Amino acid sequence: MPYLTGTPPTATSTDLRTGLGIPGYAHPLLAPTEWGELTRPGTPVHWVVLNVADGPGTRPDPHCLETAGRLRRAGVRVLGHLGTARLETGRRETVRRETARLETAHPDPAHLDTAHGARAFGEVISEAHRYLDWYRVDGFFLDRCPTERADLPAIRRTITTLRALRDEAHIVLGPGTHPHPGYAECADQLVTFRGSWSDYRWSQVAEWTADYPPDRFCHFVHGVPRPHLDEALRIARWQGAATIYFTDHTDRTDRGGRTDAWGTMPGYWDEIVSRIGTGVSE
Repeated sequence: MPYLTGTPPTATSTDLRTGLGIPGYAHPLLAPTEWGELTRPGTPVHWVVLNVADGPGTRPDPHCLETAGRLRRAGVRVLGHLGTARLETGRRETVRRETARLETAHPDPAHLDTAHGARAFGEVISEAHRYLDWYRVDGFFLDRCPTERADLPAIRRTITTLRALRDEAHIVLGPGTHPHPGYAECADQLVTFRGSWSDYRWSQVAEWTADYPPDRFCHFVHGVPRPHLDEALRIARWQGAATIYFTDHTDRTDRGGRTDAWGTMPGYWDEIVSRIGTGVSE
């Protein structure tokens, strides 16, 4: 049983409808079955991240265009992947140009990666425009975003800009750990755990999360053995996370290269879909 801090959600969790947040499968050419499963009727998907080429790429990808269109028609929310780690404000002239572009209304949003070093505000917004223009995303996933209070103004500014591009954009921040509580006021959802099962089963939930409903939080856990699937689902409910993604694959880097735990569906995909669809016992 994991050690938890704070008071676990009670009233809100009784009506909780757990669903899947897909961190982003491999390219549709490499994982056609995975992408196809997401449109199967009754699959409890809250959203899926589209990451074409560490972002939207330099030109529309026909395979991703087809996949995104199929997902939208099936009612699956598609988020564009954006990297935002330690956003830089950039020169004032760049900011003015980007602000002017926002005056033109845009119908849809996407996933922005923010993790790999400081990124200029204009660069991130430019990627968001491409996601919207090409793939008509429903929102954005800001991957590995900062967690400190000092970075809040830059993240707030970015989110405000993204929502000006598209009304009702669904914004998910992906720090992978508990950030300063102020981040919960900025976005629709936070990924507050991203890591291994060995860490997750003894994880702690920050006390401030009890002030928010479960649909504000997401957990991504790799290396979850099939026999422990029920336990993992109970932990997610106890810690108040309505959106989850559990896989038996592991995320690691070795001499043979990096193994991406999220690139393919878990071996127990049908089982987890069935268990979430029928609810999880306490």
